[in-house]
Amino acid sequence: MIGIGIAGAIALVISILFTPYLIKIFSRQGFGQEIREEGPQGHKSKRGTPTMGGVAIMIAMWAGYLGSYGVNMLLLGRDEGPTASGWLVMMLTTGLGIVGFLDDFIKIRKQRNLGLNKTAKLVGQLVVGITFAVLALRFIDENGLSPASPNLSFIRDISFISFGTVGFVVFCYGIIAAWSNAVNFTDGLDGLAGGSAAMVFGTYVVICFWQLRNDCSASLGSACYDTRDPFDLAIVAAAAMGACIGFLWWNAAPAKIFMGDTGSLALGGLVAGLSMMTRTELLMIVIGGIFAVEMLSVILQIAIFRTTGKRIFRMAPFHHHFELAGWKETTVIIRFWLLGGVCAMFGLGLFYSEWLAASGAG
Repeated sequence: MIGIGIAGAIALVISILFTPYLIKIFSRQGFGQEIREEGPQGHKSKRGTPTMGGVAIMIAMWAGYLGSYGVNMLLLGRDEGPTASGWLVMMLTTGLGIVGFLDDFIKIRKQRNLGLNKTAKLVGQLVVGITFAVLALRFIDENGLSPASPNLSFIRDISFISFGTVGFVVFCYGIIAAWSNAVNFTDGLDGLAGGSAAMVFGTYVVICFWQLRNDCSASLGSACYDTRDPFDLAIVAAAAMGACIGFLWWNAAPAKIFMGDTGSLALGGLVAGLSMMTRTELLMIVIGGIFAVEMLSVILQIAIFRTTGKRIFRMAPFHHHFELAGWKETTVIIRFWLLGGVCAMFGLGLFYSEWLAASGAG
């Protein structure tokens, strides 16, 4: 438990202290955000705000993750180190962050709100996703567990729904692409994606810790969890939560810096990675409900417009609909945070109630 707290604390401090330094560098280099022409008119004033702040989030995450183990070894004398699960999730996060960084950099250099074309971004996500999927089925431990499972999962593996190796790679890529784009869609208002992500990662700190306390080595019968390295994943989630909260200090309205695709794609990748490593892929739809709704709003807007020529929302993603309805930006953000918190708590409640049912304690 101490290691989890250390990871979150280090990431929080690094994120708060390093982000203003990044703001100065990016402002000096002219790395300012371009605003899409068809967006809400009130966003025009944000043009030129430094972007690519996701760099600070990733650096803080790595510092919190590695720093936690460093403190444990040097000060507490513990010899545990990072595991395959932790390395893979951090690799997935960083890989998608690099794809996002390239996207942001091209936008800045060409001074337009279009970075990598769809094909290039797709290829980048494909390479990172397939690499993660293939490696996630390897590194089998002494208990016969790989970091991820080829089965579909809700709160545990659904044993009768198995994708097989090839099917899992395809499924894994689909989840990674979906969640990275969902967080990317949500990142349209100051602090909205960062605050929502912090709630999701905080929820996963609790889930991973609970899986650690109730793993199958404790002979708990059907109430135990067959997951690899839950403690390491809790450290990753804590580091991500701390990094997001620290970044939010500077990203909250009015934002001094945006996370850009660098941050949103990285955080979306982490959401996907945690859901697969903890065997909670379907539960993540509830916990990260605010991201799921934002992506669904875009899908519905496009589908209905192409079939009927009419728009169901004033503008998609969903948060812009309320802006155009006259809500202040801060009102939209706070209310969406509240909804995000409700989704996270409801998802955690489902997780715990399933454990009660499985253990017979309810």
